[in-house]
Amino acid sequence: MTNSSRDTLPLPDYDHLPLGGLESRVRSLTADEVDALLTYEHSHAHRLPVTEVLSARLEQLRTGAEPTGGDPSALRPEQHGRTTGSPVSPATSSQPFSPPPHGTPDQRGRPKGDRT
Repeated sequence: MTNSSRDTLPLPDYDHLPLGGLESRVRSLTADEVDALLTYEHSHAHRLPVTEVLSARLEQLRTGAEPTGGDPSALRPEQHGRTTGSPVSPATSSQPFSPPPHGTPDQRGRPKGDRT
């Protein structure tokens, strides 16, 4: 399969899905779609945990399980609503301080230029 076949996989961005995301999203696929992912996985990364998940789901579908509702192209939970940075604001943060270089916390550090 070529890179263009990656674009036709039933799960968008399949190669970057974490195992937990794959396990939940593969449930909405048909047996043919899961088989396509399994074939792609065998010919590319061949990750054992992924092939086990896909094989187990394919077996479930072949023995009568039905695909569940859901949209395989929906936003992944690991991408939705992620913010960066700290939730702490300047108003709620503590006062900056510099601990003393040695000794007890009561001793104030002196700059090196003042030492005699």
